[in-house]
Amino acid sequence: MKLDRPEIFWELTRSLCPECRRVIDAQILLRDGRVIMRKRCPDHGWFEALVFGDADLYTKIARFNKPGTIPLKFATEVREGCPHDCGLCPEHRQHTCLALIEVNSACNLDCPLCFANSGTHLAKTGFELTRQQVDFMLDRYVEAEGNPEVLQFSGGEPTLHPELLNFVELAKEKGVGYVMINTNGLKIAHDDRLLAGLERLKPHVYLQFDGFESTTNLALRGRPDLVQEKLRALNRLAEADVRVVLVAAIERGVNESEIGGIVEFGLRHPAVFGVNFQPAFRAQRHLPADPLQRMTIPDVLKALEVQTRGMFKLDDFVPVPCCMPTCNFVTYALIDEGQVTPITRMLDVESHLDYITNRTLPSLNDQLLGTLERLWSSSAQVGSEKAAADVHSVLGDSCPACHSRLPLSAHAPRDLARHVFMINTRDFMDPWTFNVKNVMKCCVEFLVPDGRMIPFCAYNSVGYREQVAAQLNRVHA
Repeated sequence: MKLDRPEIFWELTRSLCPECRRVIDAQILLRDGRVIMRKRCPDHGWFEALVFGDADLYTKIARFNKPGTIPLKFATEVREGCPHDCGLCPEHRQHTCLALIEVNSACNLDCPLCFANSGTHLAKTGFELTRQQVDFMLDRYVEAEGNPEVLQFSGGEPTLHPELLNFVELAKEKGVGYVMINTNGLKIAHDDRLLAGLERLKPHVYLQFDGFESTTNLALRGRPDLVQEKLRALNRLAEADVRVVLVAAIERGVNESEIGGIVEFGLRHPAVFGVNFQPAFRAQRHLPADPLQRMTIPDVLKALEVQTRGMFKLDDFVPVPCCMPTCNFVTYALIDEGQVTPITRMLDVESHLDYITNRTLPSLNDQLLGTLERLWSSSAQVGSEKAAADVHSVLGDSCPACHSRLPLSAHAPRDLARHVFMINTRDFMDPWTFNVKNVMKCCVEFLVPDGRMIPFCAYNSVGYREQVAAQLNRVHA
């Protein structure tokens, strides 16, 4: 008697062996309502990992796949094939929406979960980029993008770099309008000179904030006592009028129960303009875990729906089309005196960002589409007046988030921004879940000192991080 297989074979792609990083074939399977990657290395055998927690949603979001934009300049040639020619190479399918520069490798925490593999042990032996290196990297970014919009300084812990504020200023001088600092906030909590510089330059702060429980912070960051430090940093940033996005790594069995609480706290705090959830992934330093039980985007959003009692629902979120639709989901909400209304309940965002069925419709409003594409992009400027104006403009000439219903022209730009709150969840890949198809359309790249731009997940999983760190550490030894 013939038996059916217990899953649907959805597609064949290329991935990595989690042991040796060899590029191998990988099957994408729909099994028990979930999406599983299954692959075999000739030397290390079979591997399986969960890549998406909702098979039905996975099959429906293919329409959110915007045609890629070609960068002005490529930095490498096609020699070995993806993912070994990163730079970007001419086979890459998208330009860079968001670029990152890791200015150092040292940190003031030794987090058990760290894709940068940084820590206090690198205070003396790690690298620190020079102004000349950062200047060169920014120039290459400008060459490739023309007018790059978004840049993030990261580390290590970037606030430990003595030149960080100068780097922010340099990026702004080169025309980057939206500069972020990715930080754990510990130095901001106490360093008045740093705070004064942030108040003057007004970068946006991406603040590591995984939850309130001491057990959460101990498990993910190695210290149970971090909450008060982060709250102090947030209050100081509010006083300095510096805008913040909370960034939470979500690990199953650790802090998935805090997802709703983080959002509700962010909505109340005057410094916070958004929350970014990142399901934990297994690149560089990470907690031991079953790859078939990891958190994924739909798991995060379903937990958010339950924990906020429907304030935000899974259906309020729309995939970001500039990368692959499985990578990033976003919504924006209007907030006013305790009332929170996701704009997807006021405007049919999905139909406008449906690139398979709607691209040929003559009734499609190009101006509205362009605005939504700016908002649903990895280059969206969270917490900025520009993003807030875009949100309000797609909803009409009056502001629906205030009782006065004043026309937009009667609002100060900062008032508009205060009415808008973003929630984003981005799932980065690791050697277990690595999908070459997704990497080829990645729009989040690391800038490295030799001028290349390397997709985020390739940088952390393929071996680029180790190569760059080795070169930098030799130079600075």
